Amino acid sequence: MNKFLYASVVIALLTSCASSYNVTGSSSVSAMDGSKLYLKALKQGAIRNIDSCDVVHGEFHFAGLLDSVRMANLFMDDESIMPVVLEEGEIVVKIGPTGPSVGGTPLNDSLYKFIDKHNQLINQMNELGHKQNQMILEGIDEQTIAQQLNAEAAQITAAEDDLVTKFIEANYDNVLGPGVFMMITSQYRFPILTPQIEYIMSKATKAFKDDPYVKDYYQTAQENEQRMNGLSDPVNTSAPAPAPAPVPAPDSLQTPQPLMNTPQR
Repeated sequence: MNKFLYASVVIALLTSCASSYNVTGSSSVSAMDGSKLYLKALKQGAIRNIDSCDVVHGEFHFAGLLDSVRMANLFMDDESIMPVVLEEGEIVVKIGPTGPSVGGTPLNDSLYKFIDKHNQLINQMNELGHKQNQMILEGIDEQTIAQQLNAEAAQITAAEDDLVTKFIEANYDNVLGPGVFMMITSQYRFPILTPQIEYIMSKATKAFKDDPYVKDYYQTAQENEQRMNGLSDPVNTSAPAPAPAPVPAPDSLQTPQPLMNTPQR
């Protein structure tokens, strides 16, 4: 009996020491009602389910124990909707026609301030297509249009690179750094090296470099770079970043890739 009581006390103490996450969500997208939502995260090289729930009358809720803070993604069926940092505190998710948002805890607040700024740059890039059409209607010659819009696109791209790079640098030692690194590299068909990635890795801390996704991506990208520079072995397309590249804007102006989707049915 004493042994049983002792074991019960130990279990209770261990449970009380474990942190937990609590996600309260609401959706004004009617098509989501009755849908099954999943929290998924990368673990041991694969996307694995952490939790699931149903959307009932526009409301949903996740809760559970947390062994460490982690970056997860909210899925509806097989479609990734948005990133969510699972950390202690009351995490509030809102999903509307214009897009999803998360707040209520420090890392989620920081992440979505970054995402809002990133979305502003995406909108600026998308506006260049409308601007191009307007300039054509005004009779401006094509060469002038191309020069002006390409210059503006280059400025937006540079601003986006700077925003992403500084955010990752500021978050090397928490889950946001590797999480956003995963988001930006997912636009490539297979792992590649870019000047931005090389710069990020040159400044990175040990904790960032040792993140499983970052480590695997960078190693594979280096191997692919060597192969593309003359070795006969095929390029490795099996490791991270399987998502397709973003669709070019008019006249091949490159649009920064959105970091999340608005659910649609």
